[in-house]
Amino acid sequence: MLRRVDLARFRGGSVNRRLLLRALLTGGLVVVGGRIFLRSTPDSEPEELVLEESAMSMVEQGLPVITHDDAQVIQTLAGDDNHVKDYLMKMRNFDAAHEGDISLTGKDFTTLQSVVQRLERAQRFIGHANFSLVSLDRLVFYASNYSKIGAFTKAELDLMDGVFHRDARDYGFQGGKVSSDFTQEIKARETVKINNSGNYLFRGKPEQLLKKIRKDLGENVVLTSGIRGVVKQLYLFLDKAVNAQGNLSLASRSLAPPGYSYHGVSDFDVGKRGYGYKNFTAAFAETQEYRVLTQLGYLNMRYPLDNMLGVRFEPWHVKVV
Repeated sequence: MLRRVDLARFRGGSVNRRLLLRALLTGGLVVVGGRIFLRSTPDSEPEELVLEESAMSMVEQGLPVITHDDAQVIQTLAGDDNHVKDYLMKMRNFDAAHEGDISLTGKDFTTLQSVVQRLERAQRFIGHANFSLVSLDRLVFYASNYSKIGAFTKAELDLMDGVFHRDARDYGFQGGKVSSDFTQEIKARETVKINNSGNYLFRGKPEQLLKKIRKDLGENVVLTSGIRGVVKQLYLFLDKAVNAQGNLSLASRSLAPPGYSYHGVSDFDVGKRGYGYKNFTAAFAETQEYRVLTQLGYLNMRYPLDNMLGVRFEPWHVKVV
């Protein structure tokens, strides 16, 4: 039986605030048939929210229910909990360095730079699409046998191994590990290359879901990122860390560390044709494509706004499993 929760009372500081906070942070706020429900945990009883008309309209458009500036939102969500308040402020400023961040410095940073440069050369040699599928063993083989890449040094291999096996909670990333096998191999027969995208998807549910999205929304919605194996995710994560002067925690707020990305098992990203880099920013949530995707139930987001997983808001990320 559904229990109704009045959002207006939440804004006024009612006893329902913690329940709604958990739903907002875990992505348990959904719209079904013009009615809004929340779950504080995946297995909890759904509860219906009673919203004023303007707020209901915002939710139907895929916009956040609370529209104050960052400081006001954080104060509303966190209340007197300074730990949550500090966390949310950090996530709203995900691309800045914060106290307690873990960084590589000195010789480690120099090694980090050389790893990224070698991975860049490998991606050019192997090809962008195929690099998304390549395993660590195959990467090392290519590097050892082709001078255009060059063999990895022991220091470089040790750094990559250390990053993969480190508990990502040290960085502040709270999501679960998807793959514990650094040498994980993605079998080509289990994938399909998506025309005109430079990306692969897994056959089955991911491929069918993209086809359905395209059927319902047309060709203006494009696949921007599909399968990303451990090596590809490692490259993206370390490249972000280099650009952040070695800050691994900052990198983890934008990219799941290698082994933690659901792109390695099912998920994919979509965007608006011609929208460029904005498809990977919060600006995508302002597009008509995002609103329709949300209304049709395709964006059951992996990383919703103000989630507690240590990851920025990703309105473009399609959760498959």
